[in-house]
Amino acid sequence: MKILILDDEPAISGFVEINLKRADCETVTASTGEEALSIVENDPDIDIALLDVMLPGIDGFEVCRRIRAMGRNIGIIMLSAKAQEMDKVTGLMIGADDYVPKPFSITELIARIDSLSRRLSGREFVLKKKDTEIVCGEFRLNKESRQFFRGKKEITLTQLEFLVMQYFMSNRNKAISRDELLDAVWGSSYFGDAKIVDVNVRRLRIKVEDDPADPKHLVAVWGFGYKWVG
Repeated sequence: MKILILDDEPAISGFVEINLKRADCETVTASTGEEALSIVENDPDIDIALLDVMLPGIDGFEVCRRIRAMGRNIGIIMLSAKAQEMDKVTGLMIGADDYVPKPFSITELIARIDSLSRRLSGREFVLKKKDTEIVCGEFRLNKESRQFFRGKKEITLTQLEFLVMQYFMSNRNKAISRDELLDAVWGSSYFGDAKIVDVNVRRLRIKVEDDPADPKHLVAVWGFGYKWVG
C-alpha cells in the first residue's frame, strides 16, 4: 500500500511516515497542496492520500476536490485540527472517504487506513461470478468492472460510493438502518462518526436523482435510515 502524506508540519508528517513504514506501507510526503497534486498526477501507484486541511496556498479541501476531478479513485482521509461538524461534512461532501481530527493516536490512524484499504480493495465483499451485475430499472451496477450506469450513461462513483450503492441495490426495497449500512460498508470495527452515512447518501443523491431535494430512488425511512426503491 502506497500512501501520500500531505502536511506542512515536518514533525507531524515525519512521525506519521515513520509509523506507516513500520506498518509495512510505502510513503511519499508533500508539504504543499500543489506538490501533492503533482505527485498524484504523476504516480499511478498512490492508494491512499492523507490530506491536512489547514495549508498555505491550496488547502486540503481543494486538493481533495481536484483529486476527485482527476477521476482518481484513491482513498482520501482528511486530517485536521478543525473538528467542527461543518468541516467534517464539507470534507466528506467533496469526496473524502474519512475524516480524522487532530490530535489523533497513530494506532487509530493506522486502523482507519487499514479499514479503508480493505473496503477499497473489495476484500470485504465476496463477488460471485454468476452474479456480477445488479440491474434495477434503468440503473445497472457491475461488481467486476466496478462501474455504475443509468441507462447508457456511466455515473462516476468513488470506490466508497460504489460500495454503498452496491449494498443498497443488493437490498432493494428493504429499509436499511444507518447502523446496518455502517457495519456492512465501513465494518464493525469502524469507530468514526456515523454522520459519514448521511453524507454519503447526500453525495449519491446528487449523482442519481433528478431532484436530490425530492429523491425518488434513494429515499429516507424517517427515524430509521434509508432504502433503494426499485
